[in-house]
Amino acid sequence: MSAIIRRAVYPGSFDPAHYGHIDIATRAARVFEEVHVAVYARPAKTLLFSIEDRVKMVKDALADYPNILVAPYDGLTVDYARKIGAMAIIRGLRVFSDFELEFRMALANRRLAPEIEVVTFIADERHIHISSSTVREIASLGGDVSSMVPPEVRDMLTAKFRQQRNDGQERDYVISLHD
Repeated sequence: MSAIIRRAVYPGSFDPAHYGHIDIATRAARVFEEVHVAVYARPAKTLLFSIEDRVKMVKDALADYPNILVAPYDGLTVDYARKIGAMAIIRGLRVFSDFELEFRMALANRRLAPEIEVVTFIADERHIHISSSTVREIASLGGDVSSMVPPEVRDMLTAKFRQQRNDGQERDYVISLHD
């Protein structure tokens, strides 16, 4: 009889990966024997980084954790979870407004795959203010994001925005901080 591996999938766009993501992934890795950080290839939003860059930044950030695997995926998260034999989908909650979206997604996933549990981790208070959109906005305005992202991600953000300015293709990532 073979042993059951407690495997979970932590899906997201990770555009860019930040310390909040890393915190959730590493905490999940203490609960599950294997955590697959699944980088979604085609989210319904404008992306700053390619799928290859997003996978690279997550792999680099989590390289010291042998039970965390990182890969791109496409399609339904529950289909990916079934494909890798995951028993759970990991989600992180930062603020109360996250709850409504996560609750609806959990119910939909439960309908699609009742055998797969949704497990939420409450964000560490040190990272509760961090979101990928906030990181992109601060970095696009030349602000210091070193307290929010690993050095490799900070460097990728700096290079990306420099390249966009040099190419004359600068996008507006400013939501609120410009005012």
